[in-house]
Amino acid sequence: ADGAAFSVMVGVGETYLPAFVLAVGLGEVLAGLVATIPMLAGAILQLLAPKMIPLVGTHRRWVILCAALQGAAFLPHVVAALVGRIPWYAVFLAATLYWGAGMAAGPAWNTWMGRAIPSSLRATFFARRTRVAQISVLVGLLVGGVTLRIASAQGVAVGGFAILFAMAFCFRLISTGFLARQREPARPVALDERVSLAHFASRLRKPEGHLLAYMLTAQITTYLAAPFFSPFMLGELKLSYSIYILLLGTAFVAKAMCLSLMARWGTRLSAKTVLWIGGIGIIPLPALWLFSAAPVYLVVLQLISGLSWAAFEFATLLLLFETIRDEERTSILTSYNLMNSIAIAGGSIIGGLLLHAFGV
Repeated sequence: ADGAAFSVMVGVGETYLPAFVLAVGLGEVLAGLVATIPMLAGAILQLLAPKMIPLVGTHRRWVILCAALQGAAFLPHVVAALVGRIPWYAVFLAATLYWGAGMAAGPAWNTWMGRAIPSSLRATFFARRTRVAQISVLVGLLVGGVTLRIASAQGVAVGGFAILFAMAFCFRLISTGFLARQREPARPVALDERVSLAHFASRLRKPEGHLLAYMLTAQITTYLAAPFFSPFMLGELKLSYSIYILLLGTAFVAKAMCLSLMARWGTRLSAKTVLWIGGIGIIPLPALWLFSAAPVYLVVLQLISGLSWAAFEFATLLLLFETIRDEERTSILTSYNLMNSIAIAGGSIIGGLLLHAFGV
């Protein structure tokens, strides 16, 4: 239930932030960067997590605190949408709080769930949980699209975002409430081991760090283009909100439909094989957007994208539990979040500079 509420927040709030930046006139490049640069700043903030968790006592309490802060990050956007304008730095500060709180919660949540869910049940549990999450993101996405369509018809398109971000705030609070009702297996936080950033970086060159190195490489190359797809669809292709929502929703539907298959692949073919299948499927996707702007063609691309990313994300989730010791999981994933955000921000900055060089 907490995952479903969280995912509705993502669908109705996070997904529409680039569109909001466009709607208030901050431009296509900033609309792309708002999903990546604040993520890097947030990743730096979340480095405090391993030190803060012992102060609050349990991973569960830390996750609940961070979840509440993440929801609160939508409130400045609500006010900005009602006013109809916002400075770019205010958008980035609120987004930094959003990503910082969310990323700080992630490693602790992984450690919490790693101890709560037996290894024999993880593939089934996470396949079902992720399927519900994808459907919930789609629900949020559709609700947001309908809301913006109605607001646009009434001539208050920017004001429609206030409703979206208020809903995102409420659903994150609902998610926080469900998290508070869950228990954490008794285990002293003091037993957790801290892994320094330098030690983490040195592990990337060793066999046990190859998974994380692969994931980081995939991120930096993916985010050369990924942050700019929404501005590209809305700004360059001039797609309507209806087609835009259809394309985003298609990928989520494909992910949700494929997760049962992913669970079977994860046991029959091994998670590593599933990871390779997803990785190979992802490689050509950005280039294929150059051949046509026909909605039917783009829907097919999004179906392939959903399948490929479902394989990649499901396999990496299982492999993170398999390859990282429980005592080190919070610390290692915190360091990974930072490196991952650097990779994403680096890719997006390079992509933004290329767009600027071409006069976009």
